[in-house]
Amino acid sequence: MFRRFADYCRRTKAPVNLLMVFINIAVFIVLEFLGNTEDANFMALHGAMWPPLVIYGGEWYTLFTSMFLHFGFYHLFNNMLVLFFLGDNLERAVGHFKYLLIYIFGGLAGNGLSLFLAMRGNIYGVAVSAGASGAIFAMIGALAYVVLVNGGRLEDMTSGRLMFLIFFSLYHGFTSAGVDNAAHVGGLVAGVLLAMLLYRRKRRINYEPGGNYYA
Repeated sequence: MFRRFADYCRRTKAPVNLLMVFINIAVFIVLEFLGNTEDANFMALHGAMWPPLVIYGGEWYTLFTSMFLHFGFYHLFNNMLVLFFLGDNLERAVGHFKYLLIYIFGGLAGNGLSLFLAMRGNIYGVAVSAGASGAIFAMIGALAYVVLVNGGRLEDMTSGRLMFLIFFSLYHGFTSAGVDNAAHVGGLVAGVLLAMLLYRRKRRINYEPGGNYYA
């Protein structure tokens, strides 16, 4: 099984993306064995972000750990479906290490904005927050930038498809209850900015007989 997984990683050239998917699924399975992932108190005790515990309890690490926790199977499934089918495009474009930076720091930025906005209101009235969606929106934002600077197309991905996905995802978030929209917006903006800093378009080198090269 592990050999097949390694072969698949080599074929897709996106091992970090697959690792992120695997970690999220593994954490979910472990927590399901320990308790109920749809229970907010249980999740807060196991790494989900609740602003009062961050501000007054010093649990700043939950800005990171909450990126790998999910409230129930459908929350996990929806996030991993998007990550699995889009994350590999970004990783092949920017490289393994830069992809990891975008995923982690984009997710942290999304959770950071969520925490900041929570601090401006009744901090005890905000919900417990968890999920990879901030990091996933960062990945989508970065991918949108990469696609745009490559003339609107990257592999099988087009700017039109991505713009529709972004619009639909944000619309769904703002019209649904229990969605941390601040993490989505923060992750999306951070992803674009990180891609602008980290990504450089690869120049195509065309060779003409006679020894002339055009970049």
